[in-house]
Amino acid sequence: MGSKKKLSLWEVVSIGVGGMVGGGIFAVLGLAVQLAHGGTPLAFAIAGCVALLTAYSYARLSLAYPGRGGTVTFLDRAFGANLATGSLNVLLWLSYVVMLSLYAYAFGSYGATFLPDAWQATGKHVLISTAIVVIAGLNVLSAEVIGRAEEWIVGLKIVILLIFVGVGAFGVQPGNLAPSEWAPLAQIAAGGMIIFLAYEGFELIAYTAEDVDDPHRTLPRAFFVAVGFVIALYVAVAAVTVGSLSVSAIVDAKDFALAEAARPTFGHFGFTLIAVAAMLSTASAINATLYGSARLSYSIVRDGELPAALGRKVWGRPIEGLLITAAVTLVVANTLNLTSIATIGSAGFLLVFTAVNCASAVRHREVGSRAWISWVAAAACVLALAALIWQTLRHAPGNVWVVAGLVGLAVAIEGTFRLTHRREPSAG
Repeated sequence: MGSKKKLSLWEVVSIGVGGMVGGGIFAVLGLAVQLAHGGTPLAFAIAGCVALLTAYSYARLSLAYPGRGGTVTFLDRAFGANLATGSLNVLLWLSYVVMLSLYAYAFGSYGATFLPDAWQATGKHVLISTAIVVIAGLNVLSAEVIGRAEEWIVGLKIVILLIFVGVGAFGVQPGNLAPSEWAPLAQIAAGGMIIFLAYEGFELIAYTAEDVDDPHRTLPRAFFVAVGFVIALYVAVAAVTVGSLSVSAIVDAKDFALAEAARPTFGHFGFTLIAVAAMLSTASAINATLYGSARLSYSIVRDGELPAALGRKVWGRPIEGLLITAAVTLVVANTLNLTSIATIGSAGFLLVFTAVNCASAVRHREVGSRAWISWVAAAACVLALAALIWQTLRHAPGNVWVVAGLVGLAVAIEGTFRLTHRREPSAG
């Protein structure tokens, strides 16, 4: 029997880039401009630096603990299977639900631009729900229905974004990007943290550790190349957007800002092209994240940290976990606004990434990491979370309670399960 083909550096990089440039940039660009104004490129750069530091910890942990468990395995191996790690793993699953809600919200927002004005508000929620239900149904029937087109969609959206940057750069008005047009630096940094979830996805590279050619050389390079490329792409997209439109015009079109930013250079055709690309991108992101979160719930079940029903397989796939994930996503996406979704999603991932960085630091001898780098990364995540909370308390204090509720829910789910149905982790 022939050996399985190993993944090359660029194949692994494409997984990380595809995970990050899923639908986040289409969804949160307008929100970033609302917060950072002309300093939006700097906001994306600051958030990217936090992601880049965390990528170091993921690279070292992936080499030490290769396998399909990813973040769940890293936390359990570093800290043991206890209430804290179980709660963090449940929080990770809930954060993926929030990411799904963000993608579905963006799908509905861009799709609603094709409807008459009187129908847009209702039509957006119809499109949000349709995207979740249809894609969940396709995953139940066959995860490969959309999966076969995934690579093409990823390539298409990156090409469209690069064209947007390359051609749109000629229409940039430098005055829009001048420091005098920036929000205060503290607000820029806080804005970068609220839209931090645009970088979520690089951790998918960890799942390839067993399938990579020369992992000790390939994995670290893949993490840094993928995150570095996306930082450059996001900064460039943000610069062209802010340079092409006034802040007020972008904020007015916050939910579909990227399409609106294409209008000055490309006209109505550009608006339509970006809107269609956004819908394709967010649909593919819903598909990938929905399937991935169902597999994540299966991993947590396998480690004895969630009820077995969430990991029960039908036709070889964790269907019940997928359906529950889709149902919760329907509620979140149709209930919360864009700012709330972005805030709680970014907070959830920053908390989990803080723990991952601490895992790399605590186990630095075992995983071969430099403890000081991982401690700096953990501190950066904590500062990022503090900046996010500070900004949220100033402008939308109710969202802080939503974040606290998300964390409390994760602890309550894990704590209740441990008290009532605790079982030993599966040998699998």
